[in-house]
Amino acid sequence: MRIVIAGGHGQIALRLERLLAARGDEVAGIIRTAEQGDDLRAAGAEPVVLDLESASVEEVAEQLRGADAAVFAAGAGPGSAAARKDTVDRGAAVLFADAAVRAGVRRFVVVSSMGADPGHQGDEIFDVYQRAKGEADAYVRGLDSLDWTILRPGALTDDAGTGLVRLEARTGRGPVPRDDVAAVLAELLDSPATSGLTLELISGSAPVPVAVKAVAGN
Repeated sequence: MRIVIAGGHGQIALRLERLLAARGDEVAGIIRTAEQGDDLRAAGAEPVVLDLESASVEEVAEQLRGADAAVFAAGAGPGSAAARKDTVDRGAAVLFADAAVRAGVRRFVVVSSMGADPGHQGDEIFDVYQRAKGEADAYVRGLDSLDWTILRPGALTDDAGTGLVRLEARTGRGPVPRDDVAAVLAELLDSPATSGLTLELISGSAPVPVAVKAVAGN
């Protein structure tokens, strides 16, 4: 498969790129600056320099044409102000989804956040983030032209992955290593029967392939 990842230099994205490249997929990662390119090449991915905060739908669609799947893994980051939660966590996600539709890429996987909700209350930065992610998810779910899956991990850690997870519509809160998030994303890309599902993910007891197969088609 050819897979294009938005936010290609993110911690989850780099892990996913390594997994996909290792299994023989062709991977492109959209990044903000050329300086990030070497890290993508080291992961086995082709760097594409494109600013999703200023690019047009057509510019993004041009990078998506011919792809078999798209993954939105971009984020403004924990140190960013409220304005960038809107322009990246919401706006870039909407742009990337619209570009996938224009390019004819149906398979679309979103890395969201547990608790994302357009009606989330509060004025703290994290509250703004949860609303932005919730609005983006709601927009993607409204696009009939996409075979979407939305993944909402719990608290991300840098612990070594175990390959054992809990993946359900509702898991309750809990931690999950970024390694395991990437492994689940790779499995979801191979599981079109998970289209139309919004799934929460934390560490658990089921091997990743088993956990994905269990939710497929539900």
